Amino acid sequence: MNSQHVCPVVITGIGVVSPIGIGKEAFWRSLKDARSGIGFLKSVPSSRLPSKVGAEIHDFDPVQHIYNRKFLKVMSRDVQLGVAAASMSFRDAGLSRGQVDPDRLGVVFGSGHISSTPEELVAAARVDGGGSQKDQFDRWGSERMGKIPPLWLLRQLPNMPACHVAIEHDARGHNNTITSRESSALLAFAEAMGTIQRGAADCMIVGASSSATDPFDVARFNSFESLTRREDDPERACRPFDRDRDGSVVGEGSAVFVLESYEHAVRRGANIYAEIMAVGSGCDGRSSDPKNHGAGLVASIRSVMRRTGIDTAEVGHINAHGKSTQRDDLVEARSYHRALGDNVSRVPVMALGSYFGQFDAGTGAVELAGSILALHHRELPVTLNYETPDPGCRLNVIRDQTIPLHNSIAMSVNRTSMGQSTACLLRAV
Repeated sequence: MNSQHVCPVVITGIGVVSPIGIGKEAFWRSLKDARSGIGFLKSVPSSRLPSKVGAEIHDFDPVQHIYNRKFLKVMSRDVQLGVAAASMSFRDAGLSRGQVDPDRLGVVFGSGHISSTPEELVAAARVDGGGSQKDQFDRWGSERMGKIPPLWLLRQLPNMPACHVAIEHDARGHNNTITSRESSALLAFAEAMGTIQRGAADCMIVGASSSATDPFDVARFNSFESLTRREDDPERACRPFDRDRDGSVVGEGSAVFVLESYEHAVRRGANIYAEIMAVGSGCDGRSSDPKNHGAGLVASIRSVMRRTGIDTAEVGHINAHGKSTQRDDLVEARSYHRALGDNVSRVPVMALGSYFGQFDAGTGAVELAGSILALHHRELPVTLNYETPDPGCRLNVIRDQTIPLHNSIAMSVNRTSMGQSTACLLRAV
C-alpha cells in the first residue's frame, strides 16, 4: 500500500451496464475479444439525424436490477442505468443493505444533461391551430400545462441518480452530484476519496451514468462535438488517435464502484481490486495560444505524478479518453508529451471509447471500469480501428492483439471539449 496516504482508499466493487456487456464479466469478455458495441441506431428513427451510428444497450431490463421498482416510473434511462450498476457494484463488493452503518455510507455520482423524450411532452406541445399568438400563450397556462405528467421533472434532474442510489441502499452519509461532463466520474472519485480520508465515511458508492442516444442528444452533441459521418461500417466508425478519424460516436452506459478505507475493507475480508493513489484535476482556462490547449490535462497529470512520486517509466498503461475527433485527440496526445516527456511514447495506451463511443458523464466511469479490470486480469485490450497511426499523436496505442500487463500502476484520464480535465493513478493490490 502507499505509505504516503494517511488513509488508503481502495476499490472493492465494480458494476457495469454498457453497450458491450451488462455486468463486469460480460463487459470484460467483450474487451478481451475486441467486440464492438457500435452499430446503426435502432431505438430511434435516425434517417434525419446528423449521425446514424451509436452504441446502444439493447438487452437492459431495469426490473432485473432495481429493488425499489415503484420508482421506475420516475426514473429516466440515465437514472435506471446508474441505479442498476450501483446495485451490481454493491453485490460485487460482498455487501448487502445493513452491513455498513448507513450514516457512514455515502454516494457521489457523475451525471450529465438528461433529455426529455418527445413522447413526454407531445400532448402539451401539440398545436391544434387557430387563434392569435396571445391566445396560444393563454391556453398554454390554462390547458396545456395540465397535460405535462406531474412528476415529469423528477426524471430530468441531474441529482436523481445519486438520490435513487442512496434510497436503494439506505446510504445516509455524504451525497453529491458532479456535472462536469466526461470528467465527472473521476471528480466523483476525488470527492469520495476525500470524504473517506477525513473520516466522514467508511464506504462510498461512486460512479456516473448517462444516455446520449436520444434524437435530442444526437442533435445536441452534433452542435458542439464532431460526430462521425461514417455509415459504411459502423463498427469501424470510432477511431481514436487514428489518422483517418472523423468524429466521435454517441453511446450510453454506467459504471459504479464501491470505495472503502483500506482498514474497513480488510476488517470485513473484502476482495480488493485496486488502490486509488491520487486524483488530479484542472482546466484549460482562457487562452488563444494553441500551445496552451490541454493545459488542464497537463496540470492534472503533473499533479498526480508529483503527489505520488511516480515516474513515467512506472506507469503500466494509460487509459486515454480518445474522443476520436481530429482536434481532441491531438490535444490529448500532446498533453501526454508535455506532462510526461517523450518517454510516454513507450507507455501502452488504450482508448476504450472505440468500443462504446462517448456519452457525457458515464463515459469516464465505463472507461475506468475497463482499466481496473485490466489491472485485475493482468491484460490490456486493444484499441479498435487503430489502423493508421497519426504522426501528430506519437502514442503507443495497443493494436492487433491484447498484451500482458507486467506493471501494476495505471493512469486513467478524461477531458471535456471545454478543457475540464482529470487524471487518476491506480495501483493493483
